[in-house]
Amino acid sequence: MTTLSDQSVAVISAGASGIGLAIARALHDLGYALFVLDVDATRVGLFCETFGSATATVCDVSDPAQVAAAFEIFRAQHQRVDLLVNNAGIAGPQGAVEDLDVTEWQHTIDTDLNSLFYMTRHVIPIMKSQRTGAIINMSSNAGLAGCPHRSPYVASKWASIGLAKTWAMELGPWNIRVNALCPGSVSGPRIDGVIDRDARARGLDPDDIRRVYQRQSSLRQFTDPEDIAAMVCFLAGPGGAKISGQAIAIDGHTESLTNWQDP
Repeated sequence: MTTLSDQSVAVISAGASGIGLAIARALHDLGYALFVLDVDATRVGLFCETFGSATATVCDVSDPAQVAAAFEIFRAQHQRVDLLVNNAGIAGPQGAVEDLDVTEWQHTIDTDLNSLFYMTRHVIPIMKSQRTGAIINMSSNAGLAGCPHRSPYVASKWASIGLAKTWAMELGPWNIRVNALCPGSVSGPRIDGVIDRDARARGLDPDDIRRVYQRQSSLRQFTDPEDIAAMVCFLAGPGGAKISGQAIAIDGHTESLTNWQDP
């Protein structure tokens, strides 16, 4: 075992890029030992170069066997886990529900929903033995309001809130807190890809689509990964000690995801 018993440990899925990397960086600055799982081998290598004392392993969290293997590595290195961030997710296909491909639907559910179960089942026994811990499911404002043409994504994000509330009930007696975060559109390559695909589907300019997306929020701007990382740190720290079973929006107040207007 290499981790000191008094050092907090965080496990982050999809932690080598985007939102996950921002969360990892913020937790590292707070002194956490990090264990990151990510499907991208190149980004895992860069993560290890950047955070020399942290551990990152290549893992497709939609595959329960790969998750189990990753946690074998984890248990060989760490005695405890204080925070699990179920961050992995994909945008999934866009289109009318009757036009969606079954394989794409299943892949989205496996990545965005089933991975939460595959990950969480491994940390709960450790947290129960400690009688403390925090789990955060990365949901979406689409999991609060729905979003047309995004059925598999919405289904998984809605379900992740239900799991957070259910696990909060199950695990509360062990002082384990579980919450869901619900970002709006988050600046970065992922939302850029969503906008580009939406623009192609509608035959419009991506900049026009971007303005439509920004108008969905009262603040008329996208959330930054650092905003989400700050909330993770708050929930994991003393300020979040009594917060559990909540779906917390970080979206500048979404007014509507359904009233799409032409630019």
